[in-house]
Amino acid sequence: MAFSIKTREEEIERLKNEKLDLLVIGGGITGAGVALQASAAKMKTGLIDMQDFGSGTSSRSTRLVHGGIRYLKTFDVQVVSDTVKERAVIQHIAPHMTQPDPMILPIYDEPGAAFTMFSVKVAMDLYDHLAGIEGDSPLTKYANYTMDKEETLKREPQLNSKNLLGAGVYLDYQNNDSRLVLENVKKAHELGCLAVSRLKCVEILHDDQKQANGVRVHDNLTGEDFEIHADVIINTSGPWSDLVRQSDKEVYKKPRLRPTKGVHLVVDQSRLTVPQPTYFGSGTDDGRMIFTIPREGKTYFGTTDTDFRGDYAHPTVEQGDVDYLLSIINKKYPSAHLTIDDVEASWAGVRPLIEVEVEGNEAADAATGASVSDSTSAPSAVSRGSSLTEAEDGLITLAGGKLTDYRIMANGAMEKILEKLHDKFSKNFTLQDSAEIKVAGGDFDSDNAEEELARIAKEGEEAGLSKADATEIANLFGSEAEQIYDYARTIKPADGLSLGETAALDYSLAEEMTLTPVDYLLRRTYHILFKSDTLNEVKTGVVNHMADYYGWDKVQREEYETELRNEIEESRLKDLKSKN
Repeated sequence: MAFSIKTREEEIERLKNEKLDLLVIGGGITGAGVALQASAAKMKTGLIDMQDFGSGTSSRSTRLVHGGIRYLKTFDVQVVSDTVKERAVIQHIAPHMTQPDPMILPIYDEPGAAFTMFSVKVAMDLYDHLAGIEGDSPLTKYANYTMDKEETLKREPQLNSKNLLGAGVYLDYQNNDSRLVLENVKKAHELGCLAVSRLKCVEILHDDQKQANGVRVHDNLTGEDFEIHADVIINTSGPWSDLVRQSDKEVYKKPRLRPTKGVHLVVDQSRLTVPQPTYFGSGTDDGRMIFTIPREGKTYFGTTDTDFRGDYAHPTVEQGDVDYLLSIINKKYPSAHLTIDDVEASWAGVRPLIEVEVEGNEAADAATGASVSDSTSAPSAVSRGSSLTEAEDGLITLAGGKLTDYRIMANGAMEKILEKLHDKFSKNFTLQDSAEIKVAGGDFDSDNAEEELARIAKEGEEAGLSKADATEIANLFGSEAEQIYDYARTIKPADGLSLGETAALDYSLAEEMTLTPVDYLLRRTYHILFKSDTLNEVKTGVVNHMADYYGWDKVQREEYETELRNEIEESRLKDLKSKN
């Protein structure tokens, strides 16, 4: 089903003229999850985001569906149980986005160590039991095990050997965060959702009884302002949640979020060789855990956790972030000797953490209008839980949480939405089992995902794609890859692009609401983050092809080229490197 600039124009007309059952403000993973469940229940649903879908926090994570084994250290068994069970659900509904990738947990004899060799085995056994990795489960091949010091260093030679006792190895999952958002949005759209990016909510509207009944939005593409009306409005805008609440003049009171920033850095795998994801304590007093993760010939590591009061739409990597991560990595991998010049790409994201509210505690950043909550507690100590609230005027806000929890958060919100539609509008809907709603691209056997993706890739080769292109497209697009192969059978490669890349770009323009080169090179694919070696050639082909497709004039083309250049230079830390 088409999902493009053309459908955007059509759906804006419908948003202007049709009253919705539900309007979702914020198209990150939380809003996408709510929109999918609402659309599956046959609600007339709208989803808007002031940027590209998933361009905020939801495309700036560690790119794992993480089981949270560290919580077993403090006996938070229920937390881990809920997390690993939900992780299995996500793997089922999005099998191309969520794939097994066992984690190494090095154990050191040092102050503050999270685990000993004995306790890590106990924790991993419990972890496997909670995750159902036992008996005749297809996951049994990923059962945990321990390695002694010699085995650990043989597996991961660059690890610091001082005080190393060994390591535990247990199941975790890699994830493509931005595409997980998009695949939820695409499925919601397929089910009838009116999903429009680049629409900014500027004001919550009210009826005569002062109940929220719509929003005034600004179209960031055309400059037009218009109204959208709905029976129920839910705010799922992540770090912007307080700002959306602030636009509700009838009820806004004080902030609920304490945003923190997380940074990741990418280097070539030749500079830091990690055979599989590795997880260890920062070795500082901040309580952080650090990941080093191999991906597409690169290794990325993170994350930081610092209070953030800047522009939520544009968090940046600062010198202190780089110094912090490099100092930890060079201590844990002493032969690496990494410097800022080794960093090929980076990203920074803002976590919408829920802070305990304090009476009278409200502050606004003068530059951005961002409301923040003050606290003396360490950022790492702030809850990763979620919050579902309803204001006096009926505006619902769903905030906080983690990527792994998005479906459960949406479930809770849908129960409240269902009740509200029934009690106040005499409308009845039946929720579908969201654990069985496959996202776009997920229509294949999740129990045999590796074999199924290999089969899909083989179909790409038969359509004329190179093996590398076919494999990458299968892993990115899942069952939707077959549509890309149909494109490939009828086109020729664009200048600067392979046949596979041309077909994938054509599909993304027509079916994924890809409106800018940054949309494609950063979120639909990972060229900017993990393909610095070929980025310069590919970006020219992408810009040329998109300019032809959209008919950009010289001014428009230059604007998009400038946006792309700035994104790449920022990711590569050009300004910081120039000062070193």
